[in-house]
Amino acid sequence: MEYRTLGETGLSVSALSFGASSLGSVFRNIYETEGIKTVHTAIDLGVNLIDVSPYYGLTRAETVLGKALKTVSRDKYYLCTKAGRYGENDFNFSHERIIKSVDESLQRLHADYLDILLLHDIEFGDRSQIVNEGIPALHDLKKEGKIRFFGVSGLPLSIFTDMVKQTNLDVILSYCHFTINDTSLEDILPLMSKTKTGVINASPLGMGLLSQRGAPEWHPASERIKSVCQKAVDFCNLQGVPIEKLAVQFSVNNKSIPTTLISTANPKNVKNNIRWVEEPMDEGLLTEVQKILEPIHNETW
Repeated sequence: MEYRTLGETGLSVSALSFGASSLGSVFRNIYETEGIKTVHTAIDLGVNLIDVSPYYGLTRAETVLGKALKTVSRDKYYLCTKAGRYGENDFNFSHERIIKSVDESLQRLHADYLDILLLHDIEFGDRSQIVNEGIPALHDLKKEGKIRFFGVSGLPLSIFTDMVKQTNLDVILSYCHFTINDTSLEDILPLMSKTKTGVINASPLGMGLLSQRGAPEWHPASERIKSVCQKAVDFCNLQGVPIEKLAVQFSVNNKSIPTTLISTANPKNVKNNIRWVEEPMDEGLLTEVQKILEPIHNETW
């Protein structure tokens, strides 16, 4: 496993990190034992950054992850969770709620502190409340020793450029913007480098767009995006290569992005992902797949 430094945090994070949303049965229903085994497999194979949120499975993901981590030495992993989003339309970035949220997460995770705390999907929150209450809450939590570093997450890239101009962030988490079909995250990397903000890239499969299972029903992408992505999936299948392999390799190969989060609750998938990033990428296949995806390149939702 390759390790890279996350911004100015000093954290040496695995190039491939573990997204625990699947532990909350976000993509499919899972057995708790399967989820726990997946976490242990990832850590045993060198993955050292784990990301979760109270929103995933409405606290179930944190609960299952906490059970998995009970038997793992704390120096084996960096723990990242979120605050501010608690349901489909339940957002609260007030100072009081952020403080309470962290205490609740620490209990579920059986942890004394978090390595990273992110304000979750801030594009849906009140920007004034985020800046005047949420961010100060993060500073207070850092002073108390409950969190080591903090940042924000969300989909529109503009929220990151706006926030780093208003406040100092240790980390940002962007998802679905550095994949084979969308590389727009590259546009903000120079600014993140200038402000010394660590970048976590999530969802190299585009939340299922670039997968053989396909996007889940709730996926917000247009039917056009889904259709073109399916063509790329079918093409890779004809070449005898799962598109997941190419997608994971593509995202991790960008050395300017410290780590890429991928979520699964299947130990076999973890092993495959790690094996793939250690293998050379088929550049010819990548070129052909990029041609197929060109009509929707950088299209979001």
